[in-house]
Amino acid sequence: MKLLPGTRTLLALHARELPQRDDLCGAFCGALALRAAGVCAHDGEPVDQDAVALAAGSVVSRVADHGILPRGETGRRDYRLALPLIDEADASGTTADGLVRAIAELSGERCEAIPYTGPWTVETLDGLFDLTAALECPVTLVANLATRHLWGSRASLEQLLGYLFDGAHEGPPPDWDVGHFACVIGRLGGPGGRLYGIADTYPSLGSWGLHAQPRERLAAAIERRDMPAGGMIVIAAAADATHVRAGAEELGLREGTWDNGTVTQATLR
Repeated sequence: MKLLPGTRTLLALHARELPQRDDLCGAFCGALALRAAGVCAHDGEPVDQDAVALAAGSVVSRVADHGILPRGETGRRDYRLALPLIDEADASGTTADGLVRAIAELSGERCEAIPYTGPWTVETLDGLFDLTAALECPVTLVANLATRHLWGSRASLEQLLGYLFDGAHEGPPPDWDVGHFACVIGRLGGPGGRLYGIADTYPSLGSWGLHAQPRERLAAAIERRDMPAGGMIVIAAAADATHVRAGAEELGLREGTWDNGTVTQATLR
């Protein structure tokens, strides 16, 4: 198994922070990335999912929609900060562009968020992971994906080993069907395939928010061809940004943000 630099710190933070507040999956992941990189406060305020959401221009649904939550989750609306509200629940959340700006602002440009729109294949996914896993400073991969393309988060040991050793692709059906942000934290390889570790935003998914996904499923989920666009954001130390960009360009990845269907605070004005 290979973990990204800083993952053990991120996982300790992840266990304490679960679950995300409603509509803040992107901000939840951004806060984990910043704190794993040592950015824990900004202007005397804690760097948490609310702070990232405010900086990113995230919007929250005025009325909770429990129908979009994973089974067993009741939602969480104990916001520390006052965030803008919107009536259209399907347009709430965080944009990729907003998250990129929030990382730069809250880190004082110590960290850089570099977004990639694709193309997402098993080769580009593996290549980006290898590139970032070789860094020395903490780095987080935040995927904006379609959960409909993932395995369900509670694959059996037999299914996981069947994939790793034999390349068997039979797995549990998806837990839910939404556009979502989650952190990619590590990779486990075998003769039949490679599984990616996901640090998700709800404890009901997998084992306290941790689950494994075949690389084919994860690449398709990030590609999001059948719903508003997705991608991957590399949140790395500013000193590593040039190296990341050069390596990603060699892989053929396109740098830029995408429209995931979410509106922003500025749009509401």
